[in-house]
Amino acid sequence: MLPVVVVHGGAGYVLKQRFEVSTAGVKEAARKGYAILKSGGSALDAVVETVAILENNPTYNAGRGSMLNAKGEVEMDALVMDGRTLACGAVSAVRRLANPIHLARLVMEKTSHVCLTAEGASKFARAMGIPEVPEESLITDHARKCWKDNQCPDANPVQYQMGKMGTVGAVALDVHGNLACATSTGGIVNKMEGRVGDTPCIGCGGYADNKLGAVSTTGHGEAIMKITLPRLILFYMEQGKSPEEASDMALAYMMERVSGLGGVVVVDPKGTWAARFNSKYMSWAAAQQDQLHYGVSLGEDLTEPL
Repeated sequence: MLPVVVVHGGAGYVLKQRFEVSTAGVKEAARKGYAILKSGGSALDAVVETVAILENNPTYNAGRGSMLNAKGEVEMDALVMDGRTLACGAVSAVRRLANPIHLARLVMEKTSHVCLTAEGASKFARAMGIPEVPEESLITDHARKCWKDNQCPDANPVQYQMGKMGTVGAVALDVHGNLACATSTGGIVNKMEGRVGDTPCIGCGGYADNKLGAVSTTGHGEAIMKITLPRLILFYMEQGKSPEEASDMALAYMMERVSGLGGVVVVDPKGTWAARFNSKYMSWAAAQQDQLHYGVSLGEDLTEPL
């Protein structure tokens, strides 16, 4: 089985001067994820560590760089799923953690639950020995500016959100034929305290099943949740559509039914992958057969050797 990892850094509108940094981040993450797969590592290891790299990068709306809620605080969501067993773990509205994706994996591996939230998730993190970090270490100048810009009464946080590369995620297929997905986000700028979007919801922020494929999403969470975007893509794939066809069909349906903008990365059990979006831009990268594919604009697929 030829291993593959596909990464996204969020769907939306991005200023051209930010293209380079947005692209560099997903390329770096894809390279490191692919190195894990090439050395025989699992798809699960690859997606978790790939997403952690992006959480540590202040360019994206996850971990350091997360958008702020209405109170000016960071609340983060994350999800991981193992396509071999359908085991999954998620956290929502967590605070003061550098890498929520690591806590999501611990929920999957160390509890009988799927999702822990807010203070309960924080207590579990402490019990697992995950150190808290100062909240200020997660807040960038850009996030604070976004928060302030959305204080005016006529601001549209959803529209504004699409102006920053956001939610991060990855899907992978390993040499043993196992699939996995992982997704992490800081959520919509100026969201209500306690708001939870698509990211930590199974079948919304992502889904992985060795029999069908793996998907990670980005975009307007409420729209994604209304149509359970990953499950819809996998339904189309089960009917015989390719990852690209299935993604385009599902994104078109989301736009038609709920005017939803977003994007996805997808891989099937054979290693066929896709990175598709109906927003103006989405930073993405894919590594397979020692080739790195990447892009930001619609229709863009650049390549370079790994």
